[in-house]
Amino acid sequence: MEKRYYLAVDIGASSGRHIVGWMEDGRLCTEEVYRFPNGVQRQDGHLVWDIEGIFAHVKEGLKAAFARYPRIESVSIDTWAVDYVLLDAQDQPVYPVYAYRDGRTQDAVGAVHGIVPFAQLYARTGIQFQPFNTIYQLYADKLAGRLDGAEDFLMVPEYLLWRLCGVKAREYTNATSTGLVNARTGQYDPAILQALGLPQRLFPSLTGPGAVLGELLPDVAAEAGGQCRVVLCATHDTASAVEGIPMAEGEGLFLSSGTWSLLGAKLPQPLTSEESCRANFTNEGGVGYIRYLKNIMGLWIVQCIQKQLGISFGEMVDLARTSGCDRVFDVNDPRFTAPADMKAEIAAALSETGPAPAGDADLIRSVYRSLAESYGKAVREMEAVTGRSWDILYIAGGGAKNALLNDLTARATGKRVIALPIEATAIGNLKVQMKIEEE
Repeated sequence: MEKRYYLAVDIGASSGRHIVGWMEDGRLCTEEVYRFPNGVQRQDGHLVWDIEGIFAHVKEGLKAAFARYPRIESVSIDTWAVDYVLLDAQDQPVYPVYAYRDGRTQDAVGAVHGIVPFAQLYARTGIQFQPFNTIYQLYADKLAGRLDGAEDFLMVPEYLLWRLCGVKAREYTNATSTGLVNARTGQYDPAILQALGLPQRLFPSLTGPGAVLGELLPDVAAEAGGQCRVVLCATHDTASAVEGIPMAEGEGLFLSSGTWSLLGAKLPQPLTSEESCRANFTNEGGVGYIRYLKNIMGLWIVQCIQKQLGISFGEMVDLARTSGCDRVFDVNDPRFTAPADMKAEIAAALSETGPAPAGDADLIRSVYRSLAESYGKAVREMEAVTGRSWDILYIAGGGAKNALLNDLTARATGKRVIALPIEATAIGNLKVQMKIEEE
């Protein structure tokens, strides 16, 4: 039987990768064919994305994939959530493309809640409060007049897919992260849009994962050296990651451990109770289920320290193993969102409740301990709110490779940890593409 090859483009806040997948002897095989760095840039006092630079890398990765696998059936793209590109009447981007860590929503949050209190938003959408949620970013755009000339709105992966094939689509799993989608209908909530005065033209119907958009545009195909279909995966990277974890609904908890740590469970229906709202859990769209989870700061802190120290992640773990430091701090404190000096910020936070870390080993171990404790707290909250309990915690993503953090997490959560050091997000992306082919 002839092998069929598929391409997953998985772009995170710190890097992007192109991974080709195919079935062989009943198992999914993958090969990374291209990788590129990604990250926010500072421009005029704001944090922004180089969206054109990202798209250039998408095309370079396509070229690398076709050079190795001349026949590729389809390609799809997943990225981080909440960020987007506004388009003007000529379908040109409205610059800058802001990054979610930018602080421009500070005034917008209070303004939005003054119109629609958060408790009402949560009851309708089931989405947890985060100051960078798309709803606040868009309202900041409204206050700044950026929506006046905007004729379209595409989340980042939707924009990149459109640039590949010329077809615009609004994908359900990523749209739920905006805080504007009704948890029951699975479509943008017209009552919220109207109350906030957001232009209805920007929010057409949503499409679920698995839709075929079209083929590569002729100029893109010529540049890439091949032709294939462009399809919608679960374009929110966490939605794809959960699809890539081999677990059935109700079987266990999942922890997608990357720049952000997303800890949760698959539920058949959204849970938007007052208790859930107070605990700040979120109901994001999955592929046929709800991803009931909590956002935790995650490996962002580790990544920042790694860059400051100039050592590998493995060397960081080795250093931490030499320390017996058990100091912890709140990894979700906003002070760690985008500090100029992460090491100094952590040392300052620890100094407020006790002695500062004696050296890098103590500081790194404190980070791992604090992450594990935050996972334990989230698990206990989730079990209390849902009235359910789980025995297993599946960990996938970059953090799954950190044996020390996994051990600390098992201790903090009381769960049997199953680490899956796999490209879960790319696997989930590929699974949706392959399912289209089967149908």
